[in-house]
Amino acid sequence: MILVTGGTGLIGSHLLFHLVKYGETVRATYRDRDTLNKVTKVFGYYSDKPSDLMARIDWIQADITNIGELEASFKNVNYVYHCAALISFDPKRYKDLTKINVEGTANVANLCLKHGIKKLCYVSSIAAIGPSVNGNVVTEENEWSDTHASVYGITKHDAELEVWRASQEGLSVVIVNPGVVIGPGFWKSGSGSFFTYAAKGKKSFIPGGTGFVTVNDVVTAMTTLMASHIAQEQFIMVSQNLTYGELFQKIAPKLGVAPPSKKISFWMLELFWRLDWLRSNLRGKRRRLTKTMAKGLYKQEVYSSEKLRKTLDFTFEDLDAAIAFCCAKFKE
Repeated sequence: MILVTGGTGLIGSHLLFHLVKYGETVRATYRDRDTLNKVTKVFGYYSDKPSDLMARIDWIQADITNIGELEASFKNVNYVYHCAALISFDPKRYKDLTKINVEGTANVANLCLKHGIKKLCYVSSIAAIGPSVNGNVVTEENEWSDTHASVYGITKHDAELEVWRASQEGLSVVIVNPGVVIGPGFWKSGSGSFFTYAAKGKKSFIPGGTGFVTVNDVVTAMTTLMASHIAQEQFIMVSQNLTYGELFQKIAPKLGVAPPSKKISFWMLELFWRLDWLRSNLRGKRRRLTKTMAKGLYKQEVYSSEKLRKTLDFTFEDLDAAIAFCCAKFKE
């Protein structure tokens, strides 16, 4: 049996669809029953009978920070995909991020060791690899520094250390570091917010850029790695490195709107993060733009997936076609 933690997220839901489609016996964890509706919706993008597919999954309500709940999901499991995580760049949520991303991952890794799991795939992020240094392309060998890292990146990096620690204790592991994941269904968070923003016909766009990858590429690479003899390895997953302006140029026309044409200046970013800090402290609202985030928008980050390409002879799917598919589903 295969266990998927965080089965109700973008990657988790697409991974579950892939596994069920190919006849795997699957168990998945969730925290809030309402989020199961999102998975059904995602399944509906690819199947006429999403409810039938959902019924083939053994769903268990479990919090990865609650060892008792989590351990119950490990019964008769052989392989684990750990997708569950908290995504936030708000420094005020550092404790929550540490609790879920670091301690939660440690719990998963420890239970894998306890129950003799054959292999663990941990879904990390390029945020845990770090930014380009002196304009160099980022690879898996990038030297980590938390100087300019976000709180999210720091906790994902620390979570990786828990996985590597378990590997030293005998657990077979692979770690994947996707870029910004493009996929349908989660329009108010993650990459989905780019589609929502573009659809409103906004005129301005943020500077800088990063690496992007489709959710199907992430799932394909993960399942291929898990089925292979490859272990104790880490892989960056980025199909294309784009500026945010270039991304909107791809999204907006497919939504029938003009792409944003005015790049926000750096001095405006400096003003915005200060105003956001003030708003957050006066009103107790979550941070939308931190100092670290603003500084990160000053340049285009460039990531290499050469290791993945060579190791698996991996070919990424057409990013433009995936964006078009997302736009079609967004308009529906």
